Formats: sequence, structure tokens, C-alpha cells
Amino acid sequence: MNPATRFPRRTFIAFATLALTALSAQAQASIQAVASFSILGDLVRQVGGDRVQVNVLVGPGSDAHVFQPTPAQARLVGQAQVVFSNGLGFEGWMSRLLKTAGYKGQQVVVSQGIQPIQEAGHKGHKHGGHDHGETDPHAWQSVGNAKVFVKNIAQGLCRADAAGCEVYERNAKAYVAKLEALDSEIRAAWAPIPAAQRKVITSHDAFGYYARDFSVKFLAPQGVSTESEASPKGVARLVRQIKQEQIKALFVESISDPRLIAQIGRETGVKPSGELFSDSLSAADGAAPTYIDMMRFNTRVLTTAVRGE
Repeated sequence: MNPATRFPRRTFIAFATLALTALSAQAQASIQAVASFSILGDLVRQVGGDRVQVNVLVGPGSDAHVFQPTPAQARLVGQAQVVFSNGLGFEGWMSRLLKTAGYKGQQVVVSQGIQPIQEAGHKGHKHGGHDHGETDPHAWQSVGNAKVFVKNIAQGLCRADAAGCEVYERNAKAYVAKLEALDSEIRAAWAPIPAAQRKVITSHDAFGYYARDFSVKFLAPQGVSTESEASPKGVARLVRQIKQEQIKALFVESISDPRLIAQIGRETGVKPSGELFSDSLSAADGAAPTYIDMMRFNTRVLTTAVRGE
């Protein structure tokens, strides 16, 4: 039978119109969200799903510590219904950006409710308007903190889009289950390694929460901001410590200038073990395109390096 005789033109047009109307309604229902940096952007996408369009200000491979918003990004923020930031002093440029954009929508600081680590020995870093004080802002390096982020993201999306709240809460619950499995996976990876052997050198002090959760000692020539400068005296002290404690794991971060780590490697005779992702995800085709990928990748290369493999 000819398909045209089974579906008259008038009926086909009616179905097509209904489909287009549904698609249009779905597009209109899409929430416009802005996330400050790539790691947070992934978490918002996990909770928001297809219902939320997420725009990221500081994309993969870029450094939020030294970010300078453009007029186009200010316009993007001005059009958003909800803006997500890390807080804890990480985005020192955010308040100026919101003011420039004339932003009146929902603001969500995802670290709300987290007990921050206070950085002893890094007294009040303030560089170019990026004031970290003594607080370590890299809270996402704890999987437990990421679960708090997800809860705050879901609540923020529910406030911005009450009709989609059930979807956001369901997505958040499913993703938290994945994070709990990830946390167990990381603990299992470190379990066979003696505590005395768990020592790592990185570019800047970005892994304090990971160190606390998984009992790993991280040392860095720079403080919690990549804008802080490593002093010659501090680098010399670090070189002596690496030699004395026979530390084998030496890493540069994806957002950092590799020259300082290369210098430390030359002076200690320790070959750099590769790259870690601290403040940024990789591109989609890289090693760490999502938060879970990032934590798995970092754990794999860290445990391999401290074992001396």
C-alpha cells in the first residue's frame, strides 16, 4: 500500500506541527546557565541534563586564576538565568563581572556549606585582584566536596526552574552515586601504598583537599594561586627536601608553566612524571574531559609515580 494513502497529507502536517511545537516548547524551557570554569561546568551539565544550556567562562586548558572576562562574556552572563561559581576566593573577578553585566538573576556559590582548608604558610596572597587569603579554594579536589557542589547545583537549578526540579534532583542523586563509587575507587588505588611513600611535588598548591582525603603529602613551589611567585629560597628548600626524602613523583599541572618544575627536576635528578589536571579539565578528546575522568586520571598517574614505576 502506498504510504500516502495511509497517512493523508493533512494528517502528516498535523503531526509535524505538533512535533515542531513540542521541540519549540522544549527549547524555550531550556535554562541558560553560566559556570565559572570547566570543572564546575561539567558538574552543572551532569545535574542539568538536556534541560540546561551551560556556558563556561574559563574553558578547558585555561587558568581561572589569571582570567580576564571579555565584553562578550559579560553579555553572556547578563543573559543567563543562573550563574554558578566556586567561591572561596577562587574567582576574584566574579563580582566585577556580575556588576559589569548588570546581572540580576540567580547566583549560586557551589562551595556553600564546605569547611575550607586554611593554608598555613601562604599569608594572604593577593595578585591582580585575585585574593585567596589563607583559604584553599580548590575544594573540588575532594570527591566528598563535589557531592556538596552537586547538591547546591540542584538546589540552584530548582530555584531557577521549579518545573524541572524533579529532573534535577533525580540527576543529582544518580551522579552522587557515581561520585561515591569514584571515592571508593580512589581509596582502593592508594591503599597498597605505604603512607611514608605518598609524597608528590606539583606546580602550585592545588591538591590540599585530595591530600587530606587520601593521605597524600603534596609539596609545591607556588602557593594556592598560580599568580603567586615561587621564591628562590623556597625552591632551594624544596630541592633539599626532595633529595632528603627521595621523593620520586614530580608533576607539572596542565594550566602551569612547566619551566619551574623542569628546573627542579634538573636540580634534583628527578624526571618529571607527566601532567596533572588541577584547576581545569582537558579538551573533549583529552585525558580528562569530565570531573570523574580527571580524578581517575590524576589518581592513576599519581599512584604510578609514587611507586616509582
